[in-house]
Amino acid sequence: MSDHVYLKPNVVIEPLLNRWYCWSHLISPATAAKIVKERNLKIINSYIQAPKAHKAATKNPKLLGGPFMDFETERKEDVIALKEKTETKQGQLLRLADAISELELMLKNEAKGQSLDDLYAKIPQALKGYVELVYDLNNNPSYNLFESLLYKSEYYDESMQSIALWLTDNDDRPFVLSTPRLDEKHIKHIDIPFANKAIDKLSRMKKEAGSFTEIAKLLHCENDPLFESFFTEEKPPKYQKYEGDHIRMRYFGHACILVETKDVSILVDPLISYYGYVSEVDHFSDVDLPDIIDYVLITHNHQDHVMFETLLPLRHKIKNIIIPRGGNGKLQDPSLKMMFQNIGFHNVTELDIMENFTSVDCCITGVPFLGEHCDLNIPTKLCFHVKIASFSMLFVADSCNVENEIYKKVHEIIGNADVIFLGMECEGAPLSWIYGPYLTDKIPKEMDESRRLAGSNSERGMNLVNTFNASEVYVYAMGMEPWLKYISSIKYTDESIPIIESNALIKACEAKGIISERLFGEKEILYQRQEVSNP
Repeated sequence: MSDHVYLKPNVVIEPLLNRWYCWSHLISPATAAKIVKERNLKIINSYIQAPKAHKAATKNPKLLGGPFMDFETERKEDVIALKEKTETKQGQLLRLADAISELELMLKNEAKGQSLDDLYAKIPQALKGYVELVYDLNNNPSYNLFESLLYKSEYYDESMQSIALWLTDNDDRPFVLSTPRLDEKHIKHIDIPFANKAIDKLSRMKKEAGSFTEIAKLLHCENDPLFESFFTEEKPPKYQKYEGDHIRMRYFGHACILVETKDVSILVDPLISYYGYVSEVDHFSDVDLPDIIDYVLITHNHQDHVMFETLLPLRHKIKNIIIPRGGNGKLQDPSLKMMFQNIGFHNVTELDIMENFTSVDCCITGVPFLGEHCDLNIPTKLCFHVKIASFSMLFVADSCNVENEIYKKVHEIIGNADVIFLGMECEGAPLSWIYGPYLTDKIPKEMDESRRLAGSNSERGMNLVNTFNASEVYVYAMGMEPWLKYISSIKYTDESIPIIESNALIKACEAKGIISERLFGEKEILYQRQEVSNP
C-alpha cells in the first residue's frame, strides 16, 4: 500500500470500555463502578442464563433499548469469558460500587441529625479518603465524592479503554448500549486509551493523507490485512470553507446544529453520521464539517449528547469545548470537565447560568435547562443563547419548560431569540433507564414511570416560543433518523405522543405567522449578515 493514503470515510471509530460501548458515565470512576456492577454484569448474567430469551427480545420492537444482548449467533462462551474478565480486571470497580451502597445504607441507618464526625470511621475502606459526609438543610444525610481524587486512584484504569475499527455500509446499526463488542472477523480491536494522540493522527487521515506504515506502527497493526482494508488512496472531497455573507445554520440530525459565518464555526451537541455509501435519507456528514471548529457546545451529560464516537475523531480540529458547570460531588452528576480532560481534551470551558463567553465573533450565554433529568439534583445541564452581531439563536435541547416564569426572567436579560431549536421527546424514558444503577433502593413502578427523561410538550414549548418572541422554531427529529437507531432505539408512528405534540406546536406557530418545522435528515437555514451589525 502507498504511504500516501486516507482513512476511508465510512470507517467507524467505536469507543469501548472493557468491550462495552463507552459513554461519559463509564469514564467517571464512581458512575462507572455502579454501571459495571448494576447494569453490565446483570446483563451478562442474564444472557448466560438465557441466550435464546435475549435473541427473542431483540426481535420485539417494544423492547428496543432494553437490557438484551443482540448477537447474530449465540455467544454464551464469549460472554462467560467477558464476565471473568470483568470480575478480575474491573474488580476494583465492583468493590467501589459495593462500598458506595454500604456507605449510603450506613448513613440512612445512623445519621439522624447529630454530628457526622464519628461516622467517618465507618466509611467502607474502599471509599476512605474519597468522600465528605454532609447533611442538607433538612438534615437529610448525604455525601460528596472527591471525583478528582478518584481519577488519580486505581479506580480509573485507562487500560480498559479501547477502540473498535470497522466499515459501515448502511445506516442500520443495532442498539449498542446493551451489547458488548465481542471479536468479529470484520472488526479490528485496538487497546488504546482515549487520551492517546494516535487517535487524533488516525482521525486526521480521513481528510489529510498520511503514511500507512507510520500509522500501522503507531497502533501496532503492522502486517494486518484487516487494518489495511480501512485505507484508500482515493482523495476525499475537500471541505469548502464557508465564505458567504450569511449566518448559516445546518442541521446534522438529532440535536446537532452547525452555525457558520466566514469568521466563526459553532457545533452544538455533535453527533455526526457517516458517508461513502447510499443512505435512504439525505444528510450532512463528516465531509460537511469545517477543518477547524471554533466552539463545540455540549448541553447536558446524556449518552446521545456527549458522543465519543463523534467527539474523539473531531478532537484534533476542536479549538474550544464549552460545557455546563457541574461536578458537585453527587454520584448522579459526574463532572463533564474532569471527564473530558482525562480523555485528552484540554480546551474545556465551564459556563454557568447567565454567564457569558464572549469573543470578537460571537457571544455565548448559558441559559437554564429545566427538567429532563427525572427531578434529580443535576446542575450539569445548560441551554445556550448564541448571538452573532444582532442575530440570536436559542438552543434549548431537551429542556422541559416546567416553569415558564424562569424563562421570562431570562428574557428580561437576553431579549428575543430569532430562532429556537428544541427537542420535544415529551414522553421520555423512565428514571431507571439511565439512573437506575445509582439508586440505593429499588423504586416503585409508579414512581419510576412518573419521573421521566422528558422534554416539553406543545403547551410548554409554545410558552417558550411566546416568551422569546421567536421568528422561526425548529423541532429536532428526536432520534428518528435511521442512523441514530444504535443510540436512541426510537421508532415513532403518527400516534406517538412526541409526534402529536410537535405537530401541535408547529400548527400553533404557523397560526401566529412563525416559520416552524420538525427537522429530519438535513436542513440549511441562511440569514443575511448585512441585516445585522457588528457585535
